[in-house]
Amino acid sequence: MNYLNENIDSLNKKLASGDLSADKLAKDTVANIKDTDKKLNAWITVVDDAKPAENLDFSKSKLAGIPIAIKDNIITNGIKTTAASHMLYNYMPMYDATVISKLKKAGATFVGKTNMDEFAMGSSTEHSYYGATHNPWNLDKVPGGSSGGSAAAVAGGQVVAALGSDTGGSIRQPAAFNGIFGIKPTYGRVSRWGLIAFGSSLDQIGVMTKRVKDSAEVLNVIAGGDEHDSTVSTREVPDFTKFIGQDVKGLRVAVPKEYMEAVSGEMREVIQKQIDALKDAGAIINEVSLPHTKYVVPDYYIIASSEASSNLQRYDGIRYGYRAEDTKNLLDVYVKSRSEGFGAEVKRRIMLGSFALSAGSYDRFFRQAAKVRTLICNDFDKIFAENDVIVGPTTTEPAFDIGSEISDPIKMYNNDILTISANLAGIPAASVPAGLVDGMPVGLQVMAKRFDEGNVFKTADFIERTNKFYEKTPTGMED
Repeated sequence: MNYLNENIDSLNKKLASGDLSADKLAKDTVANIKDTDKKLNAWITVVDDAKPAENLDFSKSKLAGIPIAIKDNIITNGIKTTAASHMLYNYMPMYDATVISKLKKAGATFVGKTNMDEFAMGSSTEHSYYGATHNPWNLDKVPGGSSGGSAAAVAGGQVVAALGSDTGGSIRQPAAFNGIFGIKPTYGRVSRWGLIAFGSSLDQIGVMTKRVKDSAEVLNVIAGGDEHDSTVSTREVPDFTKFIGQDVKGLRVAVPKEYMEAVSGEMREVIQKQIDALKDAGAIINEVSLPHTKYVVPDYYIIASSEASSNLQRYDGIRYGYRAEDTKNLLDVYVKSRSEGFGAEVKRRIMLGSFALSAGSYDRFFRQAAKVRTLICNDFDKIFAENDVIVGPTTTEPAFDIGSEISDPIKMYNNDILTISANLAGIPAASVPAGLVDGMPVGLQVMAKRFDEGNVFKTADFIERTNKFYEKTPTGMED
């Protein structure tokens, strides 16, 4: 089963009519993954005997029998979960993350776990113990990160939907690089229980699909309260599919000058064309400023690395995961297991975070970063007082060549300059395909105030209906 020309509605109709069985869909999906993943390396674990749930009701759940990919930092009972790290190379969970439990209740089929940057730390899916993932549009390009495996699996037609996680743009940036839709919901909209933690005040599970409506269908299922997660909101979850097909006339759209100035000529033209389409449809376009954008990268990497330093203390070589051999004492177990189990990027961020939290540096770095985060939040509050959504480029450039930036951490970190702010502010944000530059996709980012995913879906769906990017086939997947 190749999903390049399918969506959740089309598959649901075939399953409901009996033209396609859920068993055959699962088997064909696994077979296609094994065939096409020789090009992409989008998967870490494929469930060879993936089986749909019994007694599926296709009239009650659109996700019944639909194969879905899961990023490999989301806990799955009985399916190996590695976070793309040697540290967890053999970890077999005994429970499901909340989002997995909700998808199981909806009847979704799980076919495996997708590749990613180790512990979600990276922007290219090159920092994986299992090797780099390739972009379906050009196999020599990165798919973005850290949810690059999920993005490549959707863009390459291996699945119709995938879960990812977004700490500083890890859903939206790969969505932009791969020409698909990806949404990071409001912080607290979706439970994080069962997500292997990176930055606990920033992490959010989200959805990646080729069509905007498909993400709305999945988010309808995974959003909402959870007794296991005290940070998740208990407010009512609207039906996000109701925002699909809505008119954008009168929609107040803010365009930050800092975002448009961050991209070069041809890419700016592609983004501007989508903004002009909104204007032609009756949206009100306002140029605005996010003055603290220049501080978001250092601010984010202090906060995220500090939280990572704390979260990754649990990997000690004793309770689970990798344990070094030839150790002589307890200190040896800790040091050797962590030295051999973690990759270079994870070690770099642990050291950065530990330094920022140290007694001599806490006030100078972490406390100041927290203050700057407040200023960034205030910037968004001011804009959303007079606007419904913010739009602009998702990234500063299309996907870059594999190996071209991995040796330069600063250049790699700066790839996230346009996506980080949404995580620091906790607001919903998505990337929708805007067009092609030099044969590679670029994305338009849409942001809204907290818990206003509806306007994000409305705006993104309009862009999708306008440019019909979903009709394009990734050039790297052509025979």
